[in-house]
Amino acid sequence: MGRLSVDLCGLPLDNPVIPASGTFGYGYEFAELYDINCLGTFSFKGTTAQPRFGNPTPRIAECTAGLINAVGLQNPGVDAVIAEELPKLKECFHKPVMANVSGFSVEEYAETCEKLDKEPQVGWLEVNVSCPNVHGGGMSFGTDPHAAAQVVKAVKAVTTKPVLIKLTPNVTDIVAVAKACEDAGADGVSLINTLLGMRIDLKTKRPVIANKMGGFSGPAVFPVALRMVYQVYEAVNIPIVGMGGVSSAEDVIEMMLAGAAAVEIGAVNLTDPFICRDIVNDLPAIMDKYHIDNLNDIIGGAHHG
Repeated sequence: MGRLSVDLCGLPLDNPVIPASGTFGYGYEFAELYDINCLGTFSFKGTTAQPRFGNPTPRIAECTAGLINAVGLQNPGVDAVIAEELPKLKECFHKPVMANVSGFSVEEYAETCEKLDKEPQVGWLEVNVSCPNVHGGGMSFGTDPHAAAQVVKAVKAVTTKPVLIKLTPNVTDIVAVAKACEDAGADGVSLINTLLGMRIDLKTKRPVIANKMGGFSGPAVFPVALRMVYQVYEAVNIPIVGMGGVSSAEDVIEMMLAGAAAVEIGAVNLTDPFICRDIVNDLPAIMDKYHIDNLNDIIGGAHHG
């Protein structure tokens, strides 16, 4: 293993850099720009049991140091993903991929995960109980420790691959939700998903986004994400995938010091499609600058001194 290599729930990654779900499509779109096999892995677009058109437009609003989106889990449904998207992905990405799953009931989560669990290309199931852009699903599970635990138990009962639960920051105590997921059998947790935000158009005096509110992401949320990763690391004994405003190799190092075993990069992919490749390339020099021999040596390092 190289100095950038890490382990995520028993599966090796060449490096900890993972483009986040919803910002990297199904991979092949970015493969037209560079060889995406330089990445540790990536989390593909959030997938539900049935096709979803998503929310009405407009869905995006710009804001200082970030953006707000309310796409609403637009996707072709799990059967189409398996039949059409994964074969195209396999042509350009030759590592295990992370499947991001969302749902509107415990049964739907389990159904979708059970189907994706059978796919050899899928290495991890990232179960999203934290999407703020849909009604009656997603975040409604992630804000209640008991409800999140029920999703974990249902998914673990029908899968064999590592299950990571993607947590919402829109809670009073994210640690309680993380611990409930660990106790229910989760193999890891991913955090944070987007904060809930909005913009108002001064000309129309109405919300910019048709959904009124959406998920706020980008560099502005990094300190919040870092704090939550730090808190969860203190409380659980399962791996953490850190995310939220990460946009540089330095941010990756900082997130790992807080406790992340791997790091997802989200919103910045939408403004710089080469950012994940560049972060991978930048990591060795940043490690040398801060006298880091191996990334495994710094996971949770901020807690030890």
